[in-house]
Amino acid sequence: MPLWQGRFSKELDKATNDFNSSIATDSRMFREDIDGSVAHAAMLARQGIISTQDGEAIVAELGKIRGELEDGTLLIDPNAEDIHTFIEGELTRRLGAAGKRLHTGRSRNDQVALDLRLHLRGAVADIIALLGELSSALEQKAEEYGGAIMPGYTHLQRAQPITLQRHLDAYCQMLGRDIARLRDAAGRMNQSPLGSGALAGTTYPIDRQSTAAALGFDGVMPNTLDGVADRDYCVELAAALSLVMVHLSRLSEELILWCSWEFKFAELDDAFSTGSSIMPQKKNPDIPELVRGKAGRVFGDLMGLLTMLKGLPLAYNKDMQEDKDAIFDAFDTVKICLSTYIPMVKTMRFLPENMRAAAAGGFINATDCADYLVGKGLPFRDAYKATGELVALCINTGRTLESLPLDEYRAVCPLFDEGVFDAIKLESCVARRGM
Repeated sequence: MPLWQGRFSKELDKATNDFNSSIATDSRMFREDIDGSVAHAAMLARQGIISTQDGEAIVAELGKIRGELEDGTLLIDPNAEDIHTFIEGELTRRLGAAGKRLHTGRSRNDQVALDLRLHLRGAVADIIALLGELSSALEQKAEEYGGAIMPGYTHLQRAQPITLQRHLDAYCQMLGRDIARLRDAAGRMNQSPLGSGALAGTTYPIDRQSTAAALGFDGVMPNTLDGVADRDYCVELAAALSLVMVHLSRLSEELILWCSWEFKFAELDDAFSTGSSIMPQKKNPDIPELVRGKAGRVFGDLMGLLTMLKGLPLAYNKDMQEDKDAIFDAFDTVKICLSTYIPMVKTMRFLPENMRAAAAGGFINATDCADYLVGKGLPFRDAYKATGELVALCINTGRTLESLPLDEYRAVCPLFDEGVFDAIKLESCVARRGM
């Protein structure tokens, strides 16, 4: 039965009721809704707004309802308008008048805002834990393959030699920033809106600070309109999650390339690959491809939130019901991507010999050759030009810088001596850069 039925003389049209209902989305917040109601009821009793007896009965019965929902004894009614209506209705069915007193000094507007903040606080913690686990998996792979040398790229062209450890650490740095962004956004979110009422607070002598403390908040929202209208935290979290997906998508793109025969730097475990229905030789990197594709889904959730919010007047508007579909989908998508990605990374193997062979081609030690001449006193631009001439010579004759005899080096620049061959060794190139 709707909480707002007193004003209306007709039942809500069935199609309108279905359109208005959010139970399919917000039912996942039943724990948070009960936690908020327990804190609110206890505060009402302490403040003498309801009797101690009613407060204790409400708290006890809410605990039973939570247990029954968790073990499946009580099923959520899909026809309920939302999870808040369902739980209050069930409480009232069991306690009668005492249950009807729970909502004293509270609106669904601040109740919804509270539940969402509580739920997202837990969701953030889950994602941070997964990001830390993925970073650890990448670090373990970097240690496992030690100083394996590979070509570093710019413009997807071989550029300079690096180690696999340095390459994977770049992604660990990105994941570290992702964790910091999520924590930062979660810190701003951790203010209690409970007590804001519909928009203007309440005339009852409630204690907002006590409910905020009981629910683990750092404080209360100081402005009641902002308390019910604010969804900045949803946008911030969706933006942070979008960057997580950018980083996963970039890593996925590289893994897809590296698993191809054209690169063959890495190979995914069979448990994380699929085949073709017609080509028996295929081993497809479906997980990285799906993650790369799902990035667009999370970006869409962010854009949906921004578009939904951009024209809303204060305070609460029904448009804001759409916030949960978007932010829940963003969290769910990132969570499943990370949960699948972590074991894939843990079981994949790299092929250092192929990386080393690729690094030996493409003249990626040319900068070190130029730097060698700079060390002999030649200006960098002159050293750059001389090395470019050597590279052109190698290309025209099908050779590498390592295979050129010293006399051909000296024909281009007399400053070259035997030391150049040590300078352009890939291991030396990497070691001098601390990789």
